[in-house]
Amino acid sequence: MSRPVRICLVGATGLVGTALIEACVGRGDVKLVAVSRNEAELPKGARMEVLLAPTTGWEDAIAAAQPDVLVIALGTTWKQAGKSEAQFRLVDERLVLDCAKWGLAAGAKHLIIVSSVGANRHAKQLYLRVKGEVEDALVKVAYGRIDVLRPGLLIGPRKQRRPFEWLAQVASPLIDLFLRGKYRQYRSIHAEVMAQSMLALAHQKSRGRFVYEHDEILRAIRRQALEQSVRRAVHTGAPSPGTVE
Repeated sequence: MSRPVRICLVGATGLVGTALIEACVGRGDVKLVAVSRNEAELPKGARMEVLLAPTTGWEDAIAAAQPDVLVIALGTTWKQAGKSEAQFRLVDERLVLDCAKWGLAAGAKHLIIVSSVGANRHAKQLYLRVKGEVEDALVKVAYGRIDVLRPGLLIGPRKQRRPFEWLAQVASPLIDLFLRGKYRQYRSIHAEVMAQSMLALAHQKSRGRFVYEHDEILRAIRRQALEQSVRRAVHTGAPSPGTVE
């Protein structure tokens, strides 16, 4: 049996980070280590390390995690940044890029990052422009593989009150019905689905930069499930999915 994939998570207390921690419970194929400024509330049965440090100490914390895969689920909001572009960029740009470089220096060969649908360095909206600039900058960081996840509205329980986002979550099932064709990428997606997709991608070995929007995020999970079924079939001698006897 191969050793578990060591995943270092930064952004452990956010919606996606929390979902990833929960998704790792009971899994023997991954070893999760989180790096955080604050204590993360761990679900029952979680067996993982949480390395607490201020952001100035994250370089050492990431090195101590000895990651195979670095997962970056960092992000702030315009309000949390004090409506300051400089403060917003401090987290969503500078800290993200620093963590990517620290992960590479710590031995990680694979980077998985949460970006956003519509990310584009030429976007008028600051949020999407910064996400696009970060995506482009990460190309220059020499990972063997980079997976960029671009979700639409993230669904799940948040610790901070965001009234407008709560309303959007409530309305999302109806809104999603109208998002078809090229607009499907804007459909909402549950944080749990994001976490499962990340775990599926963490086991991929192909080199390159890959971008996943709504449908591709779902397909990554199905592809991993199919690969596991084929491996089990080969191991047991049973027919693999799709085999006609």
